[in-house]
Amino acid sequence: MEPQDLIQLITPKRILVVVLGVLILVCLATSFYTVEADEVAVVLMFGKAVRQAEPGLHLKLPLGIENAINIQVRKVFKEEFGFRTLKAGVRTQYDTRDYSAESLLLTGDLNIADVEWVIQYKINDPEKYLFSVRNPRQALRDLSESVMSRVIGNRTVTEVLTIGRIEIAAEVEQHLQKLLDLYDTGLDVANVTLQDVNPPEKVKSAFNAVNEAKQEKERLINEAWRDYNQSVPKSKGLALQVISEAQGYALKRVNQAQGDADRFKAIRGEYQKAKEVTRKRLYLETMQDVLPQVKEIFVIDGKANTPIPILQLKE
Repeated sequence: MEPQDLIQLITPKRILVVVLGVLILVCLATSFYTVEADEVAVVLMFGKAVRQAEPGLHLKLPLGIENAINIQVRKVFKEEFGFRTLKAGVRTQYDTRDYSAESLLLTGDLNIADVEWVIQYKINDPEKYLFSVRNPRQALRDLSESVMSRVIGNRTVTEVLTIGRIEIAAEVEQHLQKLLDLYDTGLDVANVTLQDVNPPEKVKSAFNAVNEAKQEKERLINEAWRDYNQSVPKSKGLALQVISEAQGYALKRVNQAQGDADRFKAIRGEYQKAKEVTRKRLYLETMQDVLPQVKEIFVIDGKANTPIPILQLKE
């Protein structure tokens, strides 16, 4: 085909048809967008947010009139402080670089603790996330470091290293969420976890020695309280027992003395009535009690110089 023939085929009408066809294809290509299951799309018209789209296939105005930005609102993101995870798994690999600048914090009793923690968060408002703060992730990191430093500064180093870790994490989560809402970051804190808390490496040995001494002190105190709780109640019980026995003995002696006195009074009354008979009866009763305990009995003649054995009662 000659060039003249090609020129004849290219007519304004045909050019218009081709341009319209290309335009239609471009419009179709830029009119559809897909939102994944864990995403929400923010649709912008000339840079202004006009609506949000849920997961699925959607239409928008073509040729850049409307643009869709997909935001993962159902995914939990994570920020690490004091360390970085390179590869998670059965054998997790960590970055060997030093991140102590963000993890060394001053406690309320002027000690230094190496605090590593993790912030887990979600995007709860895509529009605020996109337009309220220039860099929401960096804002989250800066606010987290500020809040953690303030909370650790209100605690002793012992609380930070031992018993106060759960309370510290809860307090940081509460204050951090308030600040994120105040700055309209569109972020929602899911969890704050103190990953690892240790004294600085240079003083770790001395700190461990102090902790061991404190633990030894607590052990000795607990043992002393154990001995106290065992000995004191036992001693009190023995004292009460002795007191009860003494009171019982005293009551017995008083009753016995009272009985003897009453018996004496009764005998005295009988004696007044029949002195001779009563005297003999008392003598015989006394001899009845005394003679069985005597090993030898001698009858003494008042006129003799030596005692004369009458009855052999040794056996």
